[in-house]
Amino acid sequence: MPNWIEIILRSLTLLVILFLVTKWLGRKQISQLNVFEYISGIVLGGIVAIHSLDVNSNLIYGILAMAVWFLVPYTVEFISLKSKSFRNFTEGKSTVFIQDGKIMEDNLKKEGYSTDDLLEKLRDNNVFKAADVEFALLEPTGNLSVLPKRENQPLTAKDLGLKLSTKKEPQTIIMDGKALLEPLANLSLNTNWLETELDKLNVSIENVFLAQADSDGQLTVDLYDDKIAVPTPTEKPLLLATMKKCQADLELFALATDNQNSKQRYQLNSQKMQHAINKISPYLD
Repeated sequence: MPNWIEIILRSLTLLVILFLVTKWLGRKQISQLNVFEYISGIVLGGIVAIHSLDVNSNLIYGILAMAVWFLVPYTVEFISLKSKSFRNFTEGKSTVFIQDGKIMEDNLKKEGYSTDDLLEKLRDNNVFKAADVEFALLEPTGNLSVLPKRENQPLTAKDLGLKLSTKKEPQTIIMDGKALLEPLANLSLNTNWLETELDKLNVSIENVFLAQADSDGQLTVDLYDDKIAVPTPTEKPLLLATMKKCQADLELFALATDNQNSKQRYQLNSQKMQHAINKISPYLD
């Protein structure tokens, strides 16, 4: 067999095995590497490279070596799930860099971080003044977790005392001009609803590159032709505006009539409408 064919076959074989090994080790292996996983990844890549190019090496030995470097990280990860102390040994522990707004210089030196390194990590978290940080923690993965001081944190609906409706994640229901049935079912919708909504927009499904719907049934689409403007959903804003108009009309009717009985009825219904607006506004805003 010619060497170039053998190299291709070896490479494909080891590539498939490496893919399966990485998949079995889990997504953590390719997302956030600790020291042990980093070493394992380098060694596995080296084994594949050596046995792919060296036609004189025994391919079985390469597969056995990959099996060892699969079993060892797998075993370590299994034990780490059971033992906190073992996990601290293999993955490392978090280190506090800023506590109560004060920089822990000894911890910086311990981890080999300079002041510039700390400031760079803070900028990665959109923090440009160390004085704005209440707490900062260096994770075993090398990421810096930052908690800004209370006055520097963005306001939330809870801080403002606002009650918001719960929202589920939007579902992609059209991709590359084809309807996706499972996401539609997740929203308790069907293709008839989808066709109706597309007709409102005067759009055919074949022209839709991407379409998403939220838990309220609002549809947003992106077309293949970027020159065509698609209107944004207006059902909820229109409903809220209509309810506010009805409430204002009831107030005007109450002011315009001289009949006390009618005036009281208009005012009562206006109050009821305002109560309904207050309850439904979080769902329509």
